[in-house]
Amino acid sequence: MDETPGTSGAGAPVEIRVQGLWKSFGDNEVLRGIDLTIRRGELVAIVGPSGCGKTVLLKHLMGHLTPDRGSVLIADHERPGSPLLNLEDLPEEPMDEIRVHWAIVFQRNALFGGTVFDNLALWPREIKRLSDEQIKPLAEKALRDVGMDPTKVMKLKREDLSGGMAKRVAVARALVMDPLLILYDEPTSGLDPVTASQIHELIERTHLSATVQGIARTSLIVTHDTELLRRLRPRVVMMGEGRICFDGPFEAFVRSDDPHIEPYVRQMPLLHDRRHE
Repeated sequence: MDETPGTSGAGAPVEIRVQGLWKSFGDNEVLRGIDLTIRRGELVAIVGPSGCGKTVLLKHLMGHLTPDRGSVLIADHERPGSPLLNLEDLPEEPMDEIRVHWAIVFQRNALFGGTVFDNLALWPREIKRLSDEQIKPLAEKALRDVGMDPTKVMKLKREDLSGGMAKRVAVARALVMDPLLILYDEPTSGLDPVTASQIHELIERTHLSATVQGIARTSLIVTHDTELLRRLRPRVVMMGEGRICFDGPFEAFVRSDDPHIEPYVRQMPLLHDRRHE
């Protein structure tokens, strides 16, 4: 069934459900009973100070870490309407089926040596078994979608790309798979303010873009970028000491007087002024 891109609500299907998630490394308890539900079409930002568990939570959502206790349940887009699947119970082949519908944009882009086309062709070639002739129009569209001219960048090598260009290529590599779920790990880390602003717009435009299946895209962003919050106004999930200390709309986050949140608000001067009008 077709859906309006970027829409979500209490009645939307669940994309990810985290239940009672605990994770320790030695004596260090990093996650302490995380409960979190993300619904289809949501734009969600996970924020919090360094060491609060954001990245560890993200690795659990990707299936890269196994919980000590609790579970991560995910939607099965291969079988619409079926119950959520527990990542911990999935063998490798069913896990690959799930990952066909996901994309991850890594903090440092994770581009490998070779051309832009080589990077964009990797997953369609490996996962969907497409030929280069089949991949080329998909790659061209993905590059246009992130504001790049395929005729100018397709043959460029990784070392020829600026930081902003490399990030756009990383997003294009995600889009070439037409993912239903995109996970971003610190997407603006290390970028100058102008380039970061362009990436904010790119994330929003990508989130709102329609998928081939007509299903609203879900976006989850682990970030420390308060300007991204100000511009995109996502649902905000704030972590502190391994727990979720806030989960709600951006507007409520900005107006909160919680001592864990106010340091973030102080970094947003425009919003800080608005709170005191």
